[in-house]
Amino acid sequence: MTYDNITRAVFLERPNRFVAVVDIEGHKETVHVKNTGRCKELLVPGCEVWLTAPGTPDRKTRYDLVAVRKNTGVIFNIDSQAPNKVVKEWLVGQGYDLVRPEYTYGDSRIDFYMERGTDKYLMEVKGCTLEREGVGYFPDAPTERGVKHIRELIKAHEKGYHAILCFVIQMDGVSEVRANVETHPEFGVALEEAKKVGVEVWFLKCQVEPDRLTVAE
Repeated sequence: MTYDNITRAVFLERPNRFVAVVDIEGHKETVHVKNTGRCKELLVPGCEVWLTAPGTPDRKTRYDLVAVRKNTGVIFNIDSQAPNKVVKEWLVGQGYDLVRPEYTYGDSRIDFYMERGTDKYLMEVKGCTLEREGVGYFPDAPTERGVKHIRELIKAHEKGYHAILCFVIQMDGVSEVRANVETHPEFGVALEEAKKVGVEVWFLKCQVEPDRLTVAE
């Protein structure tokens, strides 16, 4: 997936989880942060960030903050909407007979429902933006919704679906995602239960550039 326009800026501060203040060539601008996670190790004053301007009428902010360069030099895409977009593009080329996003199953809305012949698939997508020593971790902040989705995948597997939890790794150089049990122990418990009963866990490695996110492997 690509962004139609991209602007480089310098991050200054994040007053709350929804907005940040950046410097664009000497001009201070308040921008929308497209990620409600903590991102404390990424959004450090003085770091290089990239913005996109959707052009939506009547917005309070002109720009969305979508990417940041960590102090290691690696670029991270932190757009929480990007994982589903890039997975949808990728799934279209994977030989499924049907790919349907936003599928209601049980008490949840699962990201994708697919069919291939008589086989039925349910896939929940999670974007990973937290990295420590070359390993990805999820979640960045507690997510009861994420636990609920895993429970739904377990039920779906028991009813004969191919149930998949798919982590989109939104940075280069990482090939594995582990549960961030320090932040949310319950998510780690649910993930281990899902693995034991047969829910598949996929890691989609991505190539990240300021203006695009591409599934590499």
